[in-house]
Amino acid sequence: MARRLFRVFVVVMLAFGTRTDEAQAQEQPASPDEQPASPDDRRDATNAVVPDYSHGASAFPGVLNPYRPSPIQSLELQDSPRLQDLIRNGRLRLSLSEALALAIENNLDLAVQRYVHPIAQADILRASSGQAARGTPGALVPSGLSAGALGVGVNQAAGPGGVGSAGGISGGGGAISVPQSGTFDPAVSISTSFDRTVAPLNSVVVAGVPHVTTYSSASGVNYTQLFSQGSSITLSVNGIAQNSTQQSLVFNPAVVSRLAAGFNQPLLSGFGSLPNKRFQMVALNNLQTSEELFREQVTTTVGQVESAYWDLVASHQAIAAAERARDVAVRLVEDTKVRVEVGTAVQIDVASAEASAASAERDLIVARTNLQLQQEQMKLLISRGRSTELDNVEIETVDALPDPAGRPLPDLQSALKTALDRRPELKTARQDLQNQDISVRFTRNGLLPSLSAFGLYAGAGLTGDTLLLTNGLGTSLGQAFGATYPEYAAGVNATIPLRNRSAQADNLRARLEEQQLNVQFQRSTQRVGLEVRQAVISLIQGRAQVESTHEAVRLAERVADAEREKLEAGISTTYDVVLRERDLLAARQADVAATVVFAKSLVELHRATGTSLEENGIELSDALSGRTLKPPSPSAVQSGTTQQP
Repeated sequence: MARRLFRVFVVVMLAFGTRTDEAQAQEQPASPDEQPASPDDRRDATNAVVPDYSHGASAFPGVLNPYRPSPIQSLELQDSPRLQDLIRNGRLRLSLSEALALAIENNLDLAVQRYVHPIAQADILRASSGQAARGTPGALVPSGLSAGALGVGVNQAAGPGGVGSAGGISGGGGAISVPQSGTFDPAVSISTSFDRTVAPLNSVVVAGVPHVTTYSSASGVNYTQLFSQGSSITLSVNGIAQNSTQQSLVFNPAVVSRLAAGFNQPLLSGFGSLPNKRFQMVALNNLQTSEELFREQVTTTVGQVESAYWDLVASHQAIAAAERARDVAVRLVEDTKVRVEVGTAVQIDVASAEASAASAERDLIVARTNLQLQQEQMKLLISRGRSTELDNVEIETVDALPDPAGRPLPDLQSALKTALDRRPELKTARQDLQNQDISVRFTRNGLLPSLSAFGLYAGAGLTGDTLLLTNGLGTSLGQAFGATYPEYAAGVNATIPLRNRSAQADNLRARLEEQQLNVQFQRSTQRVGLEVRQAVISLIQGRAQVESTHEAVRLAERVADAEREKLEAGISTTYDVVLRERDLLAARQADVAATVVFAKSLVELHRATGTSLEENGIELSDALSGRTLKPPSPSAVQSGTTQQP
C-alpha cells in the first residue's frame, strides 16, 4: 500500500512539474483589474513587423537555444531609400506627407524611443521566470514590490537534499521542514563528487580498527519549481557509494540512495497569484506604457516636423515677397532717374529710391538666410546621418500653408473629452496607478503572518557487497523508488512578527505613494485641460488674424498701385511710393506670419487633444517598425493647396 501511494505521489508531482511558464501565463486572473492583457493579445496590432521579445527561445528542437543569445534586429544608422529617391538634381521636393514619412523612417529621437518597447518585452520575459522586473524607461516599478533586498525575485530558497540517515549505524528521525523553493522556470541541479577520508578513532569497539579510511563517490539530481499560487515542489535523487576499512559492516562497499519528493504551500502571506506574479503583472502593464511613451514621442516628432515644414513654406513665401519688393524698388530707381532727366524729379528722389532698393536687398538676404536655417532644421528631423549630398540639397516645399477658410472651429467640450481619452501622458499615468495598486495589495498581503504547510515523502535504499551476494546502484535505487524503506513527513511552519513594523512601513508607504500618484494624475488632467483651452483660443485668434491680414494685404496692394499711378501723373513723390511699398511688404510679411501661426495652432490643437497621429493618417505599427507601409495623409493639407513649382 505504501509503495502504491508513493508512486501516485511521484506521478502527481511530475505532472505538475511539466507545466511551463507559458501555461502559467494563460491562467485567468481573479478579476479584470488584477492583470492586464497578455502581449499575445496585441501581437496582430503592434507586432506585425516588430519582433516579440517577451517569449524566450524554445528548447525544441534545439535544446541549447535557451543558453545562446537571442537574435535581435540589426542596427540601422543609414537613411531610408525614400530620402534618396526624392532627391533630384540637387533638389528635394517635399510634401508634408513625405516629410512625415521620412521622419518616421529616419528620425533619431524616434529611433531611440523605439527601443523602449522591446526592452519592456524583455522585462516580461524576465518577470515570467519569477525574477524581479528591471523596469522600463519612463514606466513605474513601485519599490514596495521588492520583499527584503531590492531586486529580489519571487523566491530564492533552496530545497532539501542529501541521502538522509540511510547507511548509518542507527535509525534517523526528528524535526522536518520543507521550505518554499524554486522559481517559475524549473531548475535541475546535478552534482557529483569523490572523497577520500582518513579519520582517527578513539575507540575500536564500533569500527574494530583505530583509524578508518573511507572512499566515497556521491551524485545527486534535484528538481525545483515554483507555481503562481505560491506552491512549490522539490524532487531529488541522491546516491553515494562508500568503501570503508571499518569492521563488521553489513555492506562493504555500500551503496546508499534516497528519493525525496516534497511540497510547500503558503497559506497567509505569499498565498495567491498576486504576491507571486506581481512583477509579471507590472511588466505587462509597462509594455502598454511603453507603447504610450512611444506614441508621445511620435506625437512630439510629428509636431516638430509639421512646424518645421510650415516654417519652410513661410520662408519661401518671405523670399518671394522680398524679391517682389526688391524688383519694385529697382524699377523705381530706374524710373526716378528717367524723371530726373526729363525734369519731373530732383536728384534727392534718386537717393531716396536707391536707399529703398538697398533696404529691399537687405531684406532679401535675411529671408534667404532664414530659409537656410529652416532647411537645416528639417534635414535634422528627416535624416539619420548627414552626407555631403544632403548638405548641398535645396528643399522645395510642395504644400501651401493651410487656409482657415472653410475649416470649422472645434467644440471645446468635445476637444476636452477627446484629450482626456487619448493623451498618452494620461494613459501612462493610469498605468502607473495600476502598478501602484499592485504594490498596495502586495504590501497588504505582506502584513499577514507567514504560515505554510509542507509535506515530504522519501524512500531510501541500502545495498552493496556481502560474503554471499553482490549488489550495486540499480538495486539500491530500486529500493528507493519502490519505497522499501519509506519516510513520511508533514507539518506547518509559522512566523509571527510581534511588532511587524517593517511590513507596516511598506504598506503605509505604498498607500501614500498611491495617493501621491492620484494627486499627480489630477494635476496632469488639469494641465491637459488648460492646454486644450489655450489651443482652441489660439486657433480662434489665429483664424481672425489671418482673415484680417488677408484684407490688409488686399488694401495695401490697392494703396501702392494708386500711389504709383499718382507718381506717374506727377501728383505724388518717390518718397511716398517708397513708403507705400514698405507698407505692402510689411502687410505681406504679417500675412505670412499670421498664416504660420494659424498652421502651428492646428498642430498644437492636435497635440493637445492627442489626435496628432489620427489627423495625419499615421499608424502606430508603422512608427514602431520604422517603415511607412501606409503614406501619411495630413488633414492640414487640403485639396487645391499645393504650391506651384
